[in-house]
Amino acid sequence: MKIENTKAQMRKGVLEYCILSILQSGDAYTSEIIAALKDAEMIVVEGTIYPLLTRLKNAGLLNYRWEESTSGPPRKYYFLSENGVLFLKELNITWNNLTKAVNIVTSEKNNKDE
Repeated sequence: MKIENTKAQMRKGVLEYCILSILQSGDAYTSEIIAALKDAEMIVVEGTIYPLLTRLKNAGLLNYRWEESTSGPPRKYYFLSENGVLFLKELNITWNNLTKAVNIVTSEKNNKDE
């Protein structure tokens, strides 16, 4: 089993949560979302982000608006819908519970190995 495959699956599993969290602080267009993810060392490509943004929009978690750009074509800015805000609150609770549980399990395992 290759570790890179497992690491990629772990990143994919939290990508929606990360995107919603980025948009919690304000509207952003795709390039800004990708830059924020890359700054956090989440390896992503545009081909992954666009379908995910569309899926989140179709699920009613995101809305978007078009805005003219001074340096090219209009940009599509995404923002959280009311449902997206509520969904993100639930994800925050779930994430906190999950990380707490994983930390307990992995700490117990690591302590037994020492």
